[in-house]
Amino acid sequence: MIEPKLVVDEMPDPIFREAILRPLLNYNSGKVGTTTLEPLAILLRHPETDEIIGGLWGSSAYDWLFIDLLYVPDELRMRGVGSSLMKRAEEVAAKRGCVGIWVDTYTFQAPGFYEKVGYKTYGKLTDHPKGHERICYFKKLVQQ
Repeated sequence: MIEPKLVVDEMPDPIFREAILRPLLNYNSGKVGTTTLEPLAILLRHPETDEIIGGLWGSSAYDWLFIDLLYVPDELRMRGVGSSLMKRAEEVAAKRGCVGIWVDTYTFQAPGFYEKVGYKTYGKLTDHPKGHERICYFKKLVQQ
């Protein structure tokens, strides 16, 4: 067996991610079947300029939707916009056959929001960043 070299690259080319991801997905497919990654974007656009001012970014894989990014501008908060984004994501996830949705947030961001829309905590990472926590949430979807 050859001994691999360990090479640290703190400014990697994005192609390196693909070089690691592809064999990982192949390995996973051997365990759970074909891996399908489906991206999702739900955009908030300014009504006059059509500029993207926020929204939701995620992807579904292995029967779950992961919400990677969610941003609602300050002036639109507390008006149901975030809840509408989550509801739409849940509708898309259900249409894709997902079992549920998972997301993480920081204590200085939106833990109360996710709890309000029905998400449950499944883990916390303390001191990330120092003095705060990163909280992981999930919500199982009702199967139709």
